[in-house]
Parts: sequence; C-alpha cells; structure tokens
Amino acid sequence: MLSTPLPVLRLKPKADARAIRHGVPWVYADQVVTDRRTKSLKPGTLGILESTDRSPLGLFSVNPGSKIFARLIDRDHNAIVDTPWFVEKFQAALEMRQRLYAEPFYRFIHAEADGLPGVIIDRFGDAAVVQPNAAWADSLFEPLVEALVQVTGVSHVLKNANGRARKLEGLDDQTGWARGGVDAPIDVPMNGAIYKADLTGGQKTGLFFDQRESHAFAARLARGASVLDIFSHVGGFGLAMLAGGALHATAIDGSQAALDLAGEGAATMGMQSRFAALRGDAFKTTDNLLAEGRQFDVVIADPPAFAPNRMGLQKGLRAYERVALHAAKLVVPGGYLGLCSCSHAAELSKFRQSCIRGIGRAGRMAQLIHTGAAGPDHPVHPNLAESSYLKALFFRIQ
Repeated sequence: MLSTPLPVLRLKPKADARAIRHGVPWVYADQVVTDRRTKSLKPGTLGILESTDRSPLGLFSVNPGSKIFARLIDRDHNAIVDTPWFVEKFQAALEMRQRLYAEPFYRFIHAEADGLPGVIIDRFGDAAVVQPNAAWADSLFEPLVEALVQVTGVSHVLKNANGRARKLEGLDDQTGWARGGVDAPIDVPMNGAIYKADLTGGQKTGLFFDQRESHAFAARLARGASVLDIFSHVGGFGLAMLAGGALHATAIDGSQAALDLAGEGAATMGMQSRFAALRGDAFKTTDNLLAEGRQFDVVIADPPAFAPNRMGLQKGLRAYERVALHAAKLVVPGGYLGLCSCSHAAELSKFRQSCIRGIGRAGRMAQLIHTGAAGPDHPVHPNLAESSYLKALFFRIQ
C-alpha cells in the first residue's frame, strides 16, 4: 500500500486502467469506488488513483460533485503541485507559442492538451486572462498566477469566472483582476488586421484566437470582393478579409458592443469607410438582405455552439443546416461560403452533412475547397475528443 498523506482512490474492477495508462485524462464517477470518505472530499482535492491491483496511476484532482470525478494532474503520483510545478508547465507552453507566433497574442494554455485540466489562458501582450474552470485550479489559483507572471512577464492577470464549465464544477462566478488591471480594449494584431479585445466586458476572454488560420484562408478569397461576416463578434472574419484586400465588409451580430469594437478595429486599420455593421438576429437580418436583393462574393457564418452537448446534437445540426440555407442564398454565383462550428458534439462528418443539406435546400451547388480547424495554439489532446471542437468548411458556390 502507498504511504501518502493524500487520499487514495481506486478504480472499479471493470474500469479500464490501460486507457488511463495510455493517456485518457478523465475518470467518471461510475468508474471509481466511492464511499462516504471519497464522497466527502472537497472539490479540487488532489489524490492518488490506483488500479484494482493497487498500482498507482497518477496524481488526480477530485470533484465528487462533478460527472468528471477525477482529472489527471500528473503521471507522477509523487508530484508536488506548487509554483515551480506550474512554472515547468508554462515554460513548455511558452516555448511552443514563441516558435509559432512573432507577437505575444495567442491561446497560452489549452486545458488538458497543455497538461492543465480545465485551465484556459489567453494572452494579450502584457495581459493574460485565466479561466480556472476546474475546482483544483481554482483552489491553486495563487501559485498558478505567480508562475504565470514569472514565466511570461505579464503585468495584468484577469480571473474570468464566467461560463458553464465553472457551474458544472460548483464554482463561483466572481471575476476580477488578480494582478494589475486594464480599463480599455487592447489592440490585437492578427493576420494583418487589428482587433479590439475587451477583456472584462467581452465574450469569453475577449477574443477568439482559435479561428486565426481560417481567418487567413478567408482573407485569401477576399481580394477585390464584397464580404459578409455573419455572427461576426468583434469582426473576426470581416476585418481579416478587409486586411486581405476586400473592397467592403458587412458584419452582422446581435451584440451592439461587439459591433462597436469591430468598427473601432476597422477605424484603427484606416478602413472604416469600407466597413458596415448590422445589429440583429442573424436569420432575420439575412432574410432582410435577401429581400433587398443583396448578394456577396464571400459569405462567412461563424455561429455560437448550437450543439453544446450530445443531448442537443440533433437540434444543433438542424440549426447549422438552417444557417447554411440562409447563407448560401446570399452568395453570388461563383462566390465563396464559409461555415463554422465550435460544437465538439457535432463532429466533422455530421456538421458537413448539415451544411451540404442546407446548401442544397437553397438550390445551390457547391465544391468543398478547404476544411479548417483551430490553430496550433489550441492543441488537441489525442485521448480527448472535446479538445478538437472547431470546424470550418469553405465552399465555392454555383
């Protein structure tokens, strides 16, 4: 038996210890032997998980109130999770991002794929936004921040406690600055465009870095074109296509605050005269454009997660089909259509089928010319399908 001050958990006989040894990072409640002791553990407690033959499988965080009962923290069950431990993780993450990007604007930590389960960190130059979406990271937030500052040198660190993931972990929603503070949107250069990231008032961490590669592909299609960016947020595709040579970009979003930031980005780029914003429901607004006889050379639709989980998959797929139907009608013959999904439950083949059905219902024919995914600052954990969530399909429309 192990001699350790940490609680010891054990897999049930039918649970697959080999999968965990091969890198599966999550253990569900029905895989673990539970009793009064384990059920009373405080969320975020670190403990050692054993196989049925009492062999240690690693150091895990425990949350008895979550469907994900245990998350792998370290393969070494003797690891001490403190500031130096976080420093080692952050140094590895920084080395890769610095190879990939000339400027410090990127997803710095992508949860399990970077060895920090439930932790999201986006970097915006001298500022970083941390989402500690798992109980263990919330309880160790101070050493995490100390290591983050040591490794990156950032002066401003925001704890973002919003979102569904923290609720599922039983965590609070208290957002605030852990270091420093920024009271204005930050300019983020990406693909030749300038985006305005509102770290405290914007959606998620303030900007979506994951579409960087697809923004760049869309920009290649946009030279001399009129473009429409549906579900634009702060102008993700629209501003990238303006930087790529589009003659004009129109953005549609339901948030006036997001559209204002998109407009500010266009102005900073010196392209405000080539940018227009339409606030409203995406479907009603596209219907209005159709009624006006409007069409565009390039249309991109990047909606929110219509299928946030498996239970909502069929409803979400129908919504993606509807988006494709509306968007395809707005593309000139010979133009281009980009359709995106950030729903991990809607895997690529199902999403593609929904898009193709929608295009067909619009009475259009299409060639699929490119399939995109999240950029390399959003690495995929090979044993965690949820870490591969983003899809982008680009079609030529006839």
